Amino acid sequence: MQRFAFLLVAGLLLSPQAARAAEGSATSDQGISRLGGAQGWEAYADTVMGAKICYLIGKPSKSEPAGAKRSAIFASVTHRPGEKRLNEVSFTSGYLFKEGSEAELTIDGRKFSLFTDKEGAWTHDAATDKAVVEAMVKGRQAIITGTSARGTATTDTYTLDGFTQTLAEIDKACGVKR
Repeated sequence: MQRFAFLLVAGLLLSPQAARAAEGSATSDQGISRLGGAQGWEAYADTVMGAKICYLIGKPSKSEPAGAKRSAIFASVTHRPGEKRLNEVSFTSGYLFKEGSEAELTIDGRKFSLFTDKEGAWTHDAATDKAVVEAMVKGRQAIITGTSARGTATTDTYTLDGFTQTLAEIDKACGVKR
């Protein structure tokens, strides 16, 4: 089941439309609707195979090492209410993670371990997804560290200003009550 969830989220987040959304150039003629956003976080809704999907994307305020060659870097929270899957957290690193490695997410001192595959990092289960989102709502900063396939240690820092407001946009669009 966990692998299935990984493939579905990866399919959404690594699709060309999602990549364009992460770059800030999605328009409604691509099937993706921008819902709003605040302070570096953007909210979107889409319908895939008749099912509504709502997600937010945020870019890091700082990435280290500076100047490292990486593709799009972003954090995402996704709701798939038709599948009863809410608050799915993922991070896209912009490089291939070291095989078999884990990434560490720290939100205001609280640590979470994420599994990695290719360019993505995810929590291990729905309960951790929920805990991460709750920590992000209350937090000021999220820091994710990982190791690339080449052995380079990276750190991406996200300010959480605007996260709660943007989360409220996807909650409303997908009928999620907190």
